[in-house]
Parts: sequence; C-alpha cells; structure tokens
Amino acid sequence: MSSLIHLVLALTLTSIPVPAAEPVAAATAAVCVLSCDTLDPARAKQDTFPVPDKTINGRLLRLHVSDADGMAWGSIDRGATGDSVWLDRSWDGGATWEGLLGKASIPGTWTGTRTLMYNVTDPGHHRRGLIRACGDAAGIACTEWVYPKVCDVTCDGTSQANGDEQPVAPTTVFGRMIRLHVDRNAMAWGTIEAGGQGDEIWLDRSWDAGVSWPGGSSLGRTSIAAGANTGRTVLFATRDPRGRHYGGAVRACGREAGHQQGSCTAWARPAPARASAAADVLMYSYDPYPGWWPSSWWNSAATVTAVIEHARSTGDRRYDWVIARTFDRNRGVFPAGEKSSDAIEGDFASRAIDDSAWWGLAWVAAYDHTGDPRYLAMATTIARYVHHYWDPGSCGGGVWWDRERTYKNAVTSGLYLRLVASVHRRTAGDTVWLQRTRAAAEWYLASGMINSAGLVNDGLTRDCRNNGQTVWTYNQGLAIGGLTEVWRATNETRWLDAARRLADAAVSSPVLTRNGVLTESCDVTQNSCDDNQKQFKGIFMRFLADLAGATNSTAYRDYARRQGDSIWAVDRDALNRIGQRWAGGAGNQVDWRTQASGLGAFTP
Repeated sequence: MSSLIHLVLALTLTSIPVPAAEPVAAATAAVCVLSCDTLDPARAKQDTFPVPDKTINGRLLRLHVSDADGMAWGSIDRGATGDSVWLDRSWDGGATWEGLLGKASIPGTWTGTRTLMYNVTDPGHHRRGLIRACGDAAGIACTEWVYPKVCDVTCDGTSQANGDEQPVAPTTVFGRMIRLHVDRNAMAWGTIEAGGQGDEIWLDRSWDAGVSWPGGSSLGRTSIAAGANTGRTVLFATRDPRGRHYGGAVRACGREAGHQQGSCTAWARPAPARASAAADVLMYSYDPYPGWWPSSWWNSAATVTAVIEHARSTGDRRYDWVIARTFDRNRGVFPAGEKSSDAIEGDFASRAIDDSAWWGLAWVAAYDHTGDPRYLAMATTIARYVHHYWDPGSCGGGVWWDRERTYKNAVTSGLYLRLVASVHRRTAGDTVWLQRTRAAAEWYLASGMINSAGLVNDGLTRDCRNNGQTVWTYNQGLAIGGLTEVWRATNETRWLDAARRLADAAVSSPVLTRNGVLTESCDVTQNSCDDNQKQFKGIFMRFLADLAGATNSTAYRDYARRQGDSIWAVDRDALNRIGQRWAGGAGNQVDWRTQASGLGAFTP
C-alpha cells in the first residue's frame, strides 16, 4: 500500500462516525489460541474486570477478562426476561468489529445471564484484538474496549525514552527528514526534522511483519507547532506480552504540510538486545493452539529447547508459558502426517528414535529451568524408550536410529549419551543410568565415528566402520555436549578432555569453520540446506557454550561471540530475521528453523 493511499484511508477511518454496538464486520471462523472461542466461563482460570461496568436502565453490564486464558465474556444482571448481552470484537482498533458474539438473553424467571468466552487477540494469525461487552435492555450500550493501549515494560503514550537507536535509515519528503527511533525497552517513536508549521509525523505499527497494520495506523500523529522546525511522536510499545504478541514491526511516517503524499521509513523490529530480538522473531512462528512450530516435529523439540536455554541464560521469562503449552499439547497420540511423517504414539515416542531423544533433552532443559518434576519424569520415560534400542549385539553397542534397526549413526548416539548422563545426574540415588552413561561414553569414543581429524562423521556402515559421510555441526555438538555431561556425571576429567579435543577440532577445521564463522557444507556455493540441516549450527553452539561454561574457556567464548557478531552484521534484516548462512551471502534461506539456530549463537 502506498503512503498516499494509506494516509487517505487513515483520515477516512478517523472521520466517519461508527454507530455504537452495531457490527460492521462479518463474523469469521472461531479463533483458537489456548482454547477456542465459545469456552464455558466456568472453566476460566481468572475473573477480572479491567474496564468500568455499564448501566442500562438499571441493568448491570460487565466485561469479564481472564488474562491467563486470553479470553473474555460478558454478563448482564439485575435484569428481566428478554434482556440480552453479547461481545463485540475488533481487529482494527475499534473501527470495525464482529458483533453479537455469544449473544445470550435472560430466560424465564432469571435476573441475569452471560455469554461464552471469546479470545481477545489472535497471536497465531498475528492479529491484535479488542473486545467489549454490549447489552440490550430497552436500550443498547457497551462497555469500553479492553486493552486499547499496548503495554510492555511501559505503555503506549509515554514520553520518556530509555536510550535512542535508529534501526533503519531515515527517509525524506520535500526536504524533511523522517527518522524512526527505538529504545532499550523496545519502545518506538518518530521524529521529523528541517520542517515547518503543520508538517506531520506518526508511527505505523504492524503485528504481521509489515504486511498490514489495522489498528496501528497513524499512531501519535503530531504536527509541528508554529515557530518550530521539528516534531516527534510519543512512544509506542512493540511487544504485547498480555496478548502473546512479540516483535511487532514499526515504521515512522511523515508529510509536509503543503502536500498530501507522505513518506515512511522501512519497517523495523526494535532490538534492545541481540538474544531477545532473535527470540521475539522466533516466537512469531509459534502456533499456540497446537503448541509447536509447524510443521516439523524434531525441529520443534530443538526449538523449545533453544527458547528454554535463552530464558535460563538471560533471565527473559516472557516465553515460559510456551514450555507447559508445548508439553501438554504434544504428549499425546497423533496419526502419521499430523505431527510427523511417522505416527506419534504418546509420550513423544515414534519409530524415529532420534526424534524421541530430542524431546527427551527438551524436557531435561524444562526441568532445569522450572523445577517441575513432570518434565524430568517425561525425560526419564523417553530415555527408557531410547535405551530399548541400545544394542551391544551390533558393533558392540550404540543406539539404532530407527525401529527397523537399519542404521547406527552419530546423532542418535550423541543424543543418547547426553540424555542418559542428564537423567542420572537428576535422579537421586541412581546407579542404573550411571552404568549406562559409562557404557555409552566408552562405546562412543571407540566406535570409529570420530575420524583422524577429530571430526564426527555421520555414522557407521553395517560392518561397523566409519561411513565417511558428511561431517555435520550438530553431530559434533552432540558429542561435545554428551561428553561434557558425562564428565559432570562421573567427575572423570578424561571425558572433559575428549570434549575439548572435539571442540578444538571443530573451531580450527576448515570443514566446519571458514574465515572464523561456523559453516555447514550446505551453506556454501549454490547449495541449499534442508529443513533438518537449517537447525544444526545452533545445536552445536548450545553445546559449545556448555563446554565453555564447564572449562571457563575464553577461546570458546570468543568463538561464540564471533558467530553472533557475524550474524548481526551480515545475516540479519531490519526485522531481525536470521538466515542459514551466518557469513551472509547470496542464496540465503530464512525461516523459523534458521531463526532458532541463530538464537543459539546469542545464548551465553
């Protein structure tokens, strides 16, 4: 949409009065977030009243909100038969709305009734909503809209900034300079310079990465006063944690008083810190109703682990609700094709043994972060399932990659090594998992998967030799992480020494590190990475960071810092989307998997 068309639409919307309590937008399909529309209020986790009640001819009209559910309902009391109550819900700041949602009338001899519950906002589809309760009791009236202001650390309309950065280049219009500013709290404002009386400055705010901005048009529109040559808006939030919207995009727009056409900067997502900026973008792709990142099963396990590790290392607790949501929505049974090409048989088990183990490590991380014992119980259940495929009758040990027992590879063996050592360390009085830990570590180092350069090839041949297949960063990382955890489990320094040898090989080898930047074989020339490979490097960085913490190695920390610097400089756009190629360059791929991988490079 051009700036001129956008300006005309904005002026039109603000100049046309809308009749109270009359819907002007057709109702759409049910919105599903944590629950779907029309939930019974008896199941609400909270009951709050964030806007004043309304009186209609002596009847009490009330809007109820449960922030824990993200839903609202309306009630009418002190009424008579036939009085009614309903909800209006708007997706464009109250300009239009879906009306008569859940309309209910007082029956028989009752004196009140209520609607069902409806979602206030729709983060899965990147729409921020408003809701109000309306009633008809020989006259129609509505409460105020709930949460018209966006609130994060501070709320829309504040004037005090905490720092000043300009994430995108300014733009000009008829000699005026228009700038977008953001602060360390992810608040944004716009300025216009070298202007004159009547020139205008405003912000646009989008919850869908700049595709559209209903309800976020012309925010803080301000005119330059007589005798001045600059103007600025107040500050507006770009994250809405109450509505589970993270990483909203903003741009600054302005116009010269003598012309209708305006000009806008590029869209940007404020980035108060690298890790939180990467995490905000990653959460954009999380679908809260099914509770995963569609549509990759093991990738979702590795991604929720990345979110947990981000929270543990930075203290950013905004996404903690995602842990329980992902656990509760995915622990059940799913047919083949719904979550994975394989059927998921409950407790995260499937024929792909490595997929199950990824979920096991996710719940270990969840337990460490939250202390909730159900996560450790699930990790232990998964570890038992994976252990069932430990087979000393073939190659002297190792875990089969699949239920058909066709391949012993590095990923499944590395996952098992980390998982069994982790379960042992968190199980009081355990000896069984400790024995399995020792057996797995001894076998891994003797298996032949580690080549003469200290790099881990993909797996073993049927006759138990190194198959010489691709060295992938995540296999190297899992070996490092597994051996580091074995060291913690046994207190034997030889395992930490082995982890160091593998890490030193990775950071110095041109196979995995090119010009100081971690590089997958599919990152270079005209190659492209598949959906699995897109996430490998972040897994390596997670376990290298673990080793750095165990050894207090400045070399490993410097290496990690170099990855983050490269990503931030050449592998990130103005919306903080991170690509596959951390060294930048043509042919880059960008999606939530590459975002999760990049987040791993910013976790200390």
